[in-house]
Amino acid sequence: MKTYRIEVQRFKGMSNANGMLHAQIDAAVLPAKSKEDDAAPTSWLSLSEESARTLQLLLKAQFAQIDGRKARSQR
Repeated sequence: MKTYRIEVQRFKGMSNANGMLHAQIDAAVLPAKSKEDDAAPTSWLSLSEESARTLQLLLKAQFAQIDGRKARSQR
């Protein structure tokens, strides 16, 4: 399995369709280097505090949009 270190630099937008959330981002993507031989291969996603707060706001807006389309009995 290939692993990566992904550093999000900026969120451009977010949308949802068919049960999937799609984020447009500017990011630096580098191959991850394993520090330990025993460790399971893992990809890392790094965000600044500002980017994390932006992501939180975008996710809240997307979930509100999704919930708005559901029938009242499905909420």
